[in-house]
Amino acid sequence: MTNSTINKNLKSDTVNWNLIQNEMKTKLGSDIYESWLKKIDFVEEFRNYILLSVPTRFIRDWITSRYLDQILQIIKNYKKDIIRIEFKIIEPVTLRKEEIEKDNFVDDKENITFLKDSFLQYNRIDPNKRFENFITGPSNKLAFEASLKVTEIKSHYNPFYLYGGVGMGKTHLLNSIGFELKKKNKVMFISAERFMYQFVKSIKSNDMVKFKEYFRNTDILIIDDIQFMNGKEAMQEEFFHTFNALLDKGSQIIVSADRAPNKLSRIQERIKSRFSGGLVVDIQKPDFELRKKIVEKKIYDLNNLYPEEINLSKEIQDFISLEINTSIRELVGAINRIVSFARIYKKMPNLSETKVVLKDLLNLTENKVTIDLIQTLVCRFFKISKNEMLSSRRSRYLVRPRQTAIYLTKILTSKSLPEIGREFSNRDHTTIIHSVKTIEKLKKQDPEMVENINKIKNQILYNNKDNEI
Repeated sequence: MTNSTINKNLKSDTVNWNLIQNEMKTKLGSDIYESWLKKIDFVEEFRNYILLSVPTRFIRDWITSRYLDQILQIIKNYKKDIIRIEFKIIEPVTLRKEEIEKDNFVDDKENITFLKDSFLQYNRIDPNKRFENFITGPSNKLAFEASLKVTEIKSHYNPFYLYGGVGMGKTHLLNSIGFELKKKNKVMFISAERFMYQFVKSIKSNDMVKFKEYFRNTDILIIDDIQFMNGKEAMQEEFFHTFNALLDKGSQIIVSADRAPNKLSRIQERIKSRFSGGLVVDIQKPDFELRKKIVEKKIYDLNNLYPEEINLSKEIQDFISLEINTSIRELVGAINRIVSFARIYKKMPNLSETKVVLKDLLNLTENKVTIDLIQTLVCRFFKISKNEMLSSRRSRYLVRPRQTAIYLTKILTSKSLPEIGREFSNRDHTTIIHSVKTIEKLKKQDPEMVENINKIKNQILYNNKDNEI
């Protein structure tokens, strides 16, 4: 077949979405595919872009912020004329009123309770996060044992309050508890942000009775990242009464946070007192031996998942285990970078190349990059005040520095989109996504923008006196 015939077929044939899905599953992994990408449906193909659908805005934003470029590249491998992807929200067909009332929104098959309009993918317990694959060491042994006890003797340790820094394994343990308890109990696993969303939505729709029923008619209530409930007085009031109602009926309450109960800010004292009255356990930073075990386990899992064997030398394994010590999440991220390097260049990196690949992570550990530091240095570079940058004003001379600070925060810290939004005057996570994509687009068009961002980035990471701002 000639090249002209191939090109003609590329232009005329509609994208085969089944092939694209198989490719996404192979290249991005089964876990990511099953959790997110499987929910994408093909809608229509146009001259130079395709229209896809997802069931919720949350899934659209998640996929757009993390996997869009990779998906587009996979599509271009089959249809090179496609230059962009558009998403359409198509919600699943809802049940009839009588079916809803009959089922009371309970998924009997899974034995997990969900609100009608919740994003089920957000609340669903992940079967891949279980006690069996949680790696323990001195820093998390107590948290692990306490979590096991909660599943054996329900409501004996009530509430169970688990706290620790970002990326330490709190959500994994909560998920493991939910996975075990859902076998014989009705379990509701939800984040504090999702709880707040449902609360506000119920108030607006004048449907608080159903809200109360949903959250009080459960055997196990698991809430992740409770610190995000700060400052919402009406919602805290409802949570307090829900908390008491569940305790009175013998239900188990399990909560996670990034700090101890008495360190929670803008949370009612009576709620903090209730938390402190249960079993409070912390997860500390992993020591070298635990980090080493995690690296070995991650490499073992990757070798089982992919056909090509990953032979990471003991020298590099020890280097990663020693230097990446802030969180387990960053440790796993470092291994993923090394594996990506190996696949791109068809060889495992040596120690010098590893240091280059992990440069920002290594400096992140040394310099403790904070959002406040990023905001300060960006404001100094653009000669504006921090109050101006964080204000709601949309003047061009303020918008670009604000977007730059958001972009640098996204690439230099492990903060989530909602966390970044809160540090930038409670901006919505979609605003954060827009800012990051705007800067990425400008970097491709404007060399001066690239130079400015590199100067600020060097100042943040290396305190480079030669690039004094």
